[in-house]
Amino acid sequence: MVSQLRIYTINRGMMDSWLKLFEEHIRPLHQKLGIPVERSWVNADRTEFLWVRTFNSVEEIPEKEAAYFASPERTALGDIPTSHIAKMEVRVIEAVPA
Repeated sequence: MVSQLRIYTINRGMMDSWLKLFEEHIRPLHQKLGIPVERSWVNADRTEFLWVRTFNSVEEIPEKEAAYFASPERTALGDIPTSHIAKMEVRVIEAVPA
């Protein structure tokens, strides 16, 4: 099991719009395509949106991402998601056994 920690800097004044988009479109589509969204957070300044999504393996990531971007639901959103994001950081992470 491997995860991605995704850190998005959201354009000023767009956090509420981003959260609505994420909850109504992005999260449900991830779930539908078998990409579990484990958790999501907003920093105290409401400038950053952090979320973790999980994959079975690193090798699975490109396949799942391709399916996401090729889906009719994501295609229908056009550039709406990216218009909210000023900066994006993605880190592949693995859980440390307890």
